[in-house]
Amino acid sequence: MQCYPPHELQQLQHHTFTHFGITFHLSKCPDGQGSILKTTSVKDTFLFFETISPVIHDCPSMYYKTNWNERFKVEKRKWKSKFPNFDIFVSSSERVKPYSTEEIRLLKEMKQEGATIQEIANALQRSYWSVVHKWREIKDK
Repeated sequence: MQCYPPHELQQLQHHTFTHFGITFHLSKCPDGQGSILKTTSVKDTFLFFETISPVIHDCPSMYYKTNWNERFKVEKRKWKSKFPNFDIFVSSSERVKPYSTEEIRLLKEMKQEGATIQEIANALQRSYWSVVHKWREIKDK
C-alpha cells in the first residue's frame, strides 16, 4: 500500500476501522509515496486476514501474503529445518501463562541473590521480557 498518498491511506484507515473494526496505523516508509498502512497487533492482523478470507483466492499473486494458514505452514517448515528442536507457534496477547506463587518466590529470591534477568528467565523457562514485566509489577507493589 505504498503507492497511495497519505490522505487516501487515511481514508482507507478510517473505512476499515468503521466498517470492520480493524485498526491500521499510518507510518512513514522510504518508498512509494512515503506512507504505509500497517497493523501493530496480532489481533488486528488476524481480524484483517479473516475479513479478506472470502476473496483471497481471487488474487493468486498475493496469496502468499494474504492466507495466514498457508504462510504459517511455509514459515514453520523453513524454521523447523534450521532449528528442529524448537517448537514454533503463533504469538497472541490472549495466550497468557500466569506466574505461580512458586515462580514469583523464585524470581524474588534469584533477584535478591543478584541473578540476571536472563538467568531468571532460563530458570523459570520464561522469556526475558516476561520476567522484566513481572519484576516491574512485583517491585511496584
